[in-house]
Amino acid sequence: MSKNKMQKNIILIIIIQLILLLDTYAKPEKLNDKVVLSGYIKDASNGELLIGANIYFKELKTGTISNLYGFYSFSVDPGVYEVDFAYMGYKTISKQLKITQDMDLDIELEEETESIQEVVVLSKKPDANVRDPQMSVQKLQSKDVKAVPALMGEVDVIKVLQLMPGVQATSEGSSGFSVRGGNPDQNLVLLDEAIVYNAGHMLGFFSVFNNDAIKDVKLYKGDIPASSGGRLSSLVDVRMNDGNNKKIEGKGGIGLISSRLTLEGPIIKNKTSFIVSGRRTYADLFLPIVTDEEAQDSRLHFYDLNIKLKHVINNHNRLYFSTYMGRDVFKDVNSQIDYGNQTFTLRWNHVYNPKLFSNLTFVGSKYDYELGTSEETSEFTWKSRLRDFSLKLDYNYYLNPNNTISFGFQSISHRINPGTAQGKGEESMFSKVEVPDSRGLEHGVYIANSQKIGARLNVRYGLRFSGLQNVGEVTVYEFDENYEAINELHYKSGDIFNSYWGWEPRISMSYILNPTTSIKSSYSKTRQYIHLASNSTSTTPLDVWFMSSPNVKPQICDQFSAGLFRNFADHTIESSIELFYKDMKNTIDFKDHPDLLLNDKMEGEIRTGKSWAYGAEFLIKFNLEKFNGWVGYTWSKSWRKIPEINEGRKYLSPYSHDHDISLVLNHKINNRYQVGLNWVYFTGSPYTAPNGRMFVGGDIVPIYSARNEERMPDYHRMDVSFTIKNKKKEGRRWEGEWNFSVYNLYGRKNAWSIFFEQDDKDPYKATAQKTYLFQFVPSVTYNFKF
Repeated sequence: MSKNKMQKNIILIIIIQLILLLDTYAKPEKLNDKVVLSGYIKDASNGELLIGANIYFKELKTGTISNLYGFYSFSVDPGVYEVDFAYMGYKTISKQLKITQDMDLDIELEEETESIQEVVVLSKKPDANVRDPQMSVQKLQSKDVKAVPALMGEVDVIKVLQLMPGVQATSEGSSGFSVRGGNPDQNLVLLDEAIVYNAGHMLGFFSVFNNDAIKDVKLYKGDIPASSGGRLSSLVDVRMNDGNNKKIEGKGGIGLISSRLTLEGPIIKNKTSFIVSGRRTYADLFLPIVTDEEAQDSRLHFYDLNIKLKHVINNHNRLYFSTYMGRDVFKDVNSQIDYGNQTFTLRWNHVYNPKLFSNLTFVGSKYDYELGTSEETSEFTWKSRLRDFSLKLDYNYYLNPNNTISFGFQSISHRINPGTAQGKGEESMFSKVEVPDSRGLEHGVYIANSQKIGARLNVRYGLRFSGLQNVGEVTVYEFDENYEAINELHYKSGDIFNSYWGWEPRISMSYILNPTTSIKSSYSKTRQYIHLASNSTSTTPLDVWFMSSPNVKPQICDQFSAGLFRNFADHTIESSIELFYKDMKNTIDFKDHPDLLLNDKMEGEIRTGKSWAYGAEFLIKFNLEKFNGWVGYTWSKSWRKIPEINEGRKYLSPYSHDHDISLVLNHKINNRYQVGLNWVYFTGSPYTAPNGRMFVGGDIVPIYSARNEERMPDYHRMDVSFTIKNKKKEGRRWEGEWNFSVYNLYGRKNAWSIFFEQDDKDPYKATAQKTYLFQFVPSVTYNFKF
């Protein structure tokens, strides 16, 4: 399908839906005095608030869902109603309620302990795939991830998201990912609303998210809510568990390379709760017993710690505090590198009245890394850091059964230190090199509405206004047409010397054709003010973040999506076809051989232009009696056109994969035995290869072909797992299970990287060499709960 034809199809669907919208909206609605049913939906066993639980009024054939903090509100005429409270994987509660005035009602749902819902993307009512106007969204819970085979037994929510249509890993085993052809830095990753700038451990082979500490994950691939902004491609919203407020309990796991332990419980029963979750690899703990003296002095590990506290002041006020600390350490006799993230989140939920809910959030986020060597004359240390503080206020106003209005604002203070390097010791040949800090203030204000119009049409629309202010003290360089610095401008501390502002409209809608089928469409504009400079397609600890400035404009994306959604077999099988088109302005790329590290004139290495991506995504999810999982396929293209690169001709983005297939299958044999399988295939990544070498200024340098003209070999692998649960004993709290898994079952040699090695005999000749990782990796993990 051509790009132009796809655009026409999407626009046609949007026009049809707008006509239906105008026709339906023109019909007047009778106004009545209303009363409000509101409250919280909780897990009966631990008091955990349930996100996206369904509240359904049978007589009205409509209802609502709980928000991100488990709160719900719904206006009705006074009367008697049969109301269902439901959440996938939990027993539905039906209550007959006589509602004559505003009523507070908290509901506790019991989990179906023997439910087979272990892998499928859950936590929604069966027909939500058809009715929800929001498209391009995937949701996971902690239990959704457990049965998916994982590298070295470390279950990982990011790796599961990479199995969704439109999402590709940037390289073998990496936690970095591309969404619909976008760069990895175009994904906004949040942990309890705090930005995580590097979501990977061990150079990206594991993510920073400990599955035992996670409650809920949402991936927005295009239709990002108006309440969020700052990235072009996607939003990954990760929410931590609140902690059991009824009883002390724990869980954990012991694997071949790491172990984890989580404890949670009440400090004051039903009022104040905590959760503490830690994880650490321990290969380095065995190094002191090896015979190699150099190995004894080495370090190789990562750890992370999640802590969260929740306090219920009363039914109208709740306080939350959460923090994350994680670090990676690599050290041998000659060098070392360590890096990590730290975040904290302080939140106050307040219910003004049954119709108005607010959440005030103060957030801090820090990412830093340190690189050092211990070679005598070349001994040095290199440090870099990034720090954010953010204030955010969000409101939900439940106007009436057909309209839920959201509005609020956010301000973020950015401070980036690109790097400071200096020699260590008297014999070091290195002098101090420091790239000055950059500071900025990023703002956003928004309003949005979720509206039901008649029985068939659901619409969400909103408007966000965002901006960035560059703040001194800083030196800004002016560049000529050859990108050479020709002037310096100095700004004092606190001076706002440059600003960017812009509107970001968002709209999505669904029109229900029949109880099992709907068509949906969406449009969104997003702006990105902070960017990543990297010499690799995969994210690495040494990547450099930088802000838009007088020399670098914000990136802007207009995305159009349209799709057909159809359920089968009483909603146990869901299917969807989505088309998307992304038009991006001020796209950032770098010249050949860019100097990105410790360069205070790095903006001279940047080249900007336009880019676009388009494709089709197919998804079939099934939730049958003994089998569940999904099959996904994506066809897509991602292009760039930058005047100073590739002689001004268009070229493929490094994240353009023509074909991407994923299969996830879970079979529950019985209540003790379970088998999991996934298979992945995608077209190899584009890259730029040298097609010759020449002698320049006394050195032999490569001559490159057209940008991204070559491709890596196609990638595919199969993973399997087998889980055995221990027999349950009456009255015994301890529960255990063994998980056996194999990553890359048939030992496929997938290229992790390609480098070119100079021939010893002919210096003008270079040979491509491939690096391979993870050819058949078995693992075993013992998981427990008490």
